Amino acid sequence: MNPTQILLLIAAYFGVLIIISYFTGKNDSNTDFFKAGKTSPWYVVAFGMVGASLSGVTFISVPGWVEGSQFSYFQVVLGYMVGYFVVAFVLMPIYYRLNVTSIYEYLLQRFGVVSHKTGAFFFFVSRVIGAAFRLFLVAIVLQQFVFNAWNVPFEITVVISILLIWIYTNKGGIKTIVWTDTLQTLFMILAVILSIYFINDNLGWTFGEFLASSELKEYSDVFVTDSLLERSHFIKSFLGGMFITICMTGLDQDMMQKNLTCKSLKDAQKNMISFSIVLVAVTFLFMLLGALLYIYANKNNISMPLLDGEPRTDLLFPEIALNSGLGITLAITFMLGLIAAAYSSADSALTSLTTSFCVDFLDIEKKPKDHQKSVRKKAHIAMSIMLVIVIIIFKYVLTSNVIDSLLTVAGYTYGPLLGLFAFGIFTKYQVKDKYVWVVALCSAVLIAIIGSIPPEKLGGYVLGYELLPINGLLTFIGLILIRRKQD
Repeated sequence: MNPTQILLLIAAYFGVLIIISYFTGKNDSNTDFFKAGKTSPWYVVAFGMVGASLSGVTFISVPGWVEGSQFSYFQVVLGYMVGYFVVAFVLMPIYYRLNVTSIYEYLLQRFGVVSHKTGAFFFFVSRVIGAAFRLFLVAIVLQQFVFNAWNVPFEITVVISILLIWIYTNKGGIKTIVWTDTLQTLFMILAVILSIYFINDNLGWTFGEFLASSELKEYSDVFVTDSLLERSHFIKSFLGGMFITICMTGLDQDMMQKNLTCKSLKDAQKNMISFSIVLVAVTFLFMLLGALLYIYANKNNISMPLLDGEPRTDLLFPEIALNSGLGITLAITFMLGLIAAAYSSADSALTSLTTSFCVDFLDIEKKPKDHQKSVRKKAHIAMSIMLVIVIIIFKYVLTSNVIDSLLTVAGYTYGPLLGLFAFGIFTKYQVKDKYVWVVALCSAVLIAIIGSIPPEKLGGYVLGYELLPINGLLTFIGLILIRRKQD
């Protein structure tokens, strides 16, 4: 598939998204942009959230990670499922009872203004980094396989990517995204299923023969239980996955904003549970695809693609789909899946950042009614520009596997949110609100220091995803130290 064909495919795809945006964004009100009028069918939200949760990181990075980690990532995914139940039955009832637009308004009502701003700030940093990770990945693929052929700089590729998202989310916001995510999830799931089919067909296997093959057994170890010192030990991975979900879904405005568009709490809970089951199944398919990619590469002497002279496992899937002669159908399938996976998370991130910035920092509801829409539109542009800048920075600083980097950073930035919400929900104490930001910042800095301790200084113990709950615990302890009795 040549660069011109890929570009035409992208143009056609975004044409469809813009049409959807036209019909869902006719109202162009802040109510629809932030909450979709609370009219979204739960099953539409659930299906669309699969694509938003998996994103381009899962689509490319999880398959590329299989050689180094086997199927051990599935231990984290099993933890995700437990975390989704916590979100559905502990956090969502609170949000629906308070009828919030931004979930960090809970912290305002529970503790005060500083706690509210602190929680929103840590979400803001977390989501900017997370969205930038995801968009960086799709940008380097587009650069490698499309724009390099025309000598277009990486920076221009990033600007184009963000501009396309801005165009179709500008009016409808979350109302548009609920429906575009559904289409994007469909493309992404079809892409992984058809990729598995076409590669197996080329190898002369049925799907059953692939599952029974000795080659798959070389990549398919799931459980790591030999030593608790290992970074990916089952207990550490499972608990880390559970807390990652609680934070990156339940304490994240991006993911919860979609849930808050459902008509009722009951519908939102049905959405969350059904979505979690589908997500686990689809993620396992991605790991099977990863093993199949390495089997195919070994059989056909395909070398790991290079980026700036360094081998990048994240580029193995696009290399095989686009350049290994498996046919135009697989190439089209891959590109549609990649675009869908990347933009289904990036568009909602841009919308949630705009929502949080308007509600949590600009207090948009206190501004004159005739100025509120203008404020939201300017914030939307500002968030777009900020994402462009951060993604470009990543090109020069990011070296490791993207999904591993993403989950590691989550341990630093989501931990204070975990501690704040846990303290608010599970204690009756009030805190000295003006010191909350100090506690959150100290906790994040301390966990970064702990995370940098070499394993040999910890008796061989390798720190992993457990840094997230430890960070939350440190914040919780810090809040106890500044607590005061309720009046």
